[in-house]
Amino acid sequence: MASLGTATVTRSGGGTTLRPVIGVALVAALGGLLFGYDTGVISGALLTIESDFGLTAFGSGVVVSAILVGAMAGAAVAGNLADRYGRRPVLVAAAGIFTAGAALAALAPSAAVLTAARLVLGLGIGTASNLVPVFLAEVAPPRYRGRLVGLNQLMITLGIVLAYVANYALAHATHGWRWMFGIAAVPALLFGAGMLLMPESPRWLALRGRTERARAVLTRLRGPGDPAAVEAELAGMTAGHEDRTAPARRGRWRALAGRSVRPAIIAGVGLQILGQASGVNTVIYYAPKIFESSGLGSSSAVLATVGVGLVNLLMTPVGMFAVDRIGRKKLLASGAAVMTLALGGLAATLAAGGRGSSVGWLAVAFVVLFIAAVATTLNVVVFIIPSELYPLRIRGTAMSATMFANWSMNFLVSLTFLTLLDALGGAATFTAYAVVCALLTLFTVRCIPETRGKSLEEIERELTRG
Repeated sequence: MASLGTATVTRSGGGTTLRPVIGVALVAALGGLLFGYDTGVISGALLTIESDFGLTAFGSGVVVSAILVGAMAGAAVAGNLADRYGRRPVLVAAAGIFTAGAALAALAPSAAVLTAARLVLGLGIGTASNLVPVFLAEVAPPRYRGRLVGLNQLMITLGIVLAYVANYALAHATHGWRWMFGIAAVPALLFGAGMLLMPESPRWLALRGRTERARAVLTRLRGPGDPAAVEAELAGMTAGHEDRTAPARRGRWRALAGRSVRPAIIAGVGLQILGQASGVNTVIYYAPKIFESSGLGSSSAVLATVGVGLVNLLMTPVGMFAVDRIGRKKLLASGAAVMTLALGGLAATLAAGGRGSSVGWLAVAFVVLFIAAVATTLNVVVFIIPSELYPLRIRGTAMSATMFANWSMNFLVSLTFLTLLDALGGAATFTAYAVVCALLTLFTVRCIPETRGKSLEEIERELTRG
């Protein structure tokens, strides 16, 4: 990240430093860190929670899945609120939700209260997954927007790794699971305090006719070195201001069905559905079970899972820096093709019998290839693409629909994976996921527009004309 922190954008007439926007992006991306931590921490906490509360398998499933239900609800409402009241206040509210959820989970006297706390944490996750990419996209310069929005995914991955570290460190501590949940309040408070110091999105301000405040924020974000560039960017935001705000007054949700918005909605929502249906989260959630079914012992399966997590973390920055050089469309299409091959290879390996360690480690190799492709392509662009495509007047609401589709499909795939595995077997299950990845490749080629290097206003004009 050091190279990002020192990078500059040089234009004729002066230089615009990236340092101010990097600071804003790092604070906003704490929402992604909390997203990742609160998602991953349950894997280590659940073992002692089950014994402390005497949970059945069904009860454990309720505690685990409650966060997905909360995320669906948070994603559904956050965007409309952000379109009405601004991005910053809703993100500050999300920080409060994360803090309250962490405290409630740490102090939970019963499984019912813990489930409620997980619902609260899910509200925070749904809100962050919706608005952090939008906020980052709206403050970033076009040339670096991909990697700055991709910072959200890097922080999500880092949050998951930190959750695993906390699980390991506190596994044998007295009431260790309470500390696992409770320490998340610290970054949540930092997130809230940081967002209070951050500016509002200049594009939201421009949409509301607060041109002088938008100009001041842009000058702060771009630096004082090139006022002409600031004025040019501001002019792009305010051009056609009345045309953009009028449909919003008629109802943001109804506006999503408009003909001019339809291509962006199809691209954004379709990407979420096919991306989640590709089975990416099943590999993350159930990697040990997959490796055991391929022939590895339990200890080797756990070790291989740790390796998968590290690959996910280390490959994410590669995708962040590639997305602004290669482009969103090419990166996703190539990644989806590799995902198809990897899952096809995994299916063939599992069909071979999976009774020896050599076959088991071949399965690990295909899973690692799959995760590497996901980390460098799908996971990077899944938030970038929708945050760029939607018109400003309904961007938050459109992201609500998009992330609701994401979390709903996540819930459905996670709920059905073990049933499919038992009913069809590993080979057939992962063959089905490989087919979905192939469909994702075709969908990307046909329906995803390239947005690299364009301003958000240029993208909006092209899509509405098209």
